[in-house]
Amino acid sequence: MNRVFLKGVRDGIPIAMGYYAVAFSLGIVARKAGLGPASGFMSSLLTRASAGEYGAYSLFADNASYLAVIIMCVVVNLRYLLMSASLSQKLAPDTGVFTKILVGCCMTDEVFGISINYPGLLNPRYTYGAMTVSGILWAAGTASGIAAGNSLPANVVSALGVALYGMFISIVVSAAKKHWKLIVAVSVACVLSWLFSIMPYVRDIESGTRTVILTIGVSALFAWLLPASVETDDSKVTGEHE
Repeated sequence: MNRVFLKGVRDGIPIAMGYYAVAFSLGIVARKAGLGPASGFMSSLLTRASAGEYGAYSLFADNASYLAVIIMCVVVNLRYLLMSASLSQKLAPDTGVFTKILVGCCMTDEVFGISINYPGLLNPRYTYGAMTVSGILWAAGTASGIAAGNSLPANVVSALGVALYGMFISIVVSAAKKHWKLIVAVSVACVLSWLFSIMPYVRDIESGTRTVILTIGVSALFAWLLPASVETDDSKVTGEHE
């Protein structure tokens, strides 16, 4: 059990490093909203959603209502509902509800990426390990950004914000190289995402909602056209779950 947890920690370290850099720039936004290092640390530790936190901090700065903040966070983070539902299929059939909830609470884009690529059935401790190290560094990055204030140049802050996208792309590409169906699906999703961003009316939809629509649509299409084959090799099915 400890070995699987530590493997998750090891695989989560590169993610944690990227999180720290991006959260640092997020901390600068949080500082403008009036958060201190301690409150920023706890906010990021419990949330771990860059778009959701950025929107929340922006609304805090505008003295928006709690209801507005809650609605915004739900809409922006709907993709995690899809990720959790997908990852639940990687868990053993006898996995308890509480364990499923904990795994769902661990979801971030990158942790989902490495968890969905876990060999065979997912051992929840792997996800716990990855989320432990990455979650702490994410929160620490926010606190550090708040403490540093506006000391960094604007171009450096912008570069830090792009780093996380590069890391997530590397996770997706790594898995896609092994499965040609994923390459096709990802390519189609990229083209449709670009079209959605320029098409009239559609481009006015909030980006998180567009992501959810594309995820459901492309997944359903390829599940119908190119269904995944079921593994019959016992070693691939069991993985390190036991």
